Amino acid sequence: MTALAQTLPRPRGRLAAAAADTALIVAGSLLVAALAQISIRLPLTPVPITGQTLGVLLVGTSFGWLRGGMALALYLGEIAVGLPFAAEGRSGLEILSVATASGGYLWGFLLAASLCGWLANLGWDRSLRSSLGVMLLANIVIYLVGVPWLMVAIDVPVLEAFELGLYPFVVGDILKLLIAAGLLPAAWRLAGRERPD
Repeated sequence: MTALAQTLPRPRGRLAAAAADTALIVAGSLLVAALAQISIRLPLTPVPITGQTLGVLLVGTSFGWLRGGMALALYLGEIAVGLPFAAEGRSGLEILSVATASGGYLWGFLLAASLCGWLANLGWDRSLRSSLGVMLLANIVIYLVGVPWLMVAIDVPVLEAFELGLYPFVVGDILKLLIAAGLLPAAWRLAGRERPD
């Protein structure tokens, strides 16, 4: 099966198709960067609440595992070279290091986007129920990387890491995954694709 972005009209020539893929990957990285700037700083956690997760879920699922993964890898590269694309306009290689509380979430985004894309390539993005599963699994992956990373970065025990890096985000992430899970099947219907049996 294909991801949603693969249903878009594509140029016929190899060079033109590569240019279209490149433009799509850049656009995906910029969408995540833009949503990262929607940021709320809570006093009880060193990690801000952002719109990034919504972008990760949408880009990964609609682009497929390869393009989605490449878009998020580009996003991390953009941060590393100094573009102000992380939350609150931050940038630099140190943001992606073990020394920062939010670095693990950023690396988790890369894995989550690739997982979303892989599951989308299997057809999991075509119904609301299976899309919810995709988005939930992706969020779990982000937490599986982000929470232990935060625990090491600020040297706290596991229960405190949950209090700082998981609990404050659950409600917002549920809302974001519901939005993403609703948008994908709707986009497939607009694209004129039928749900798989």
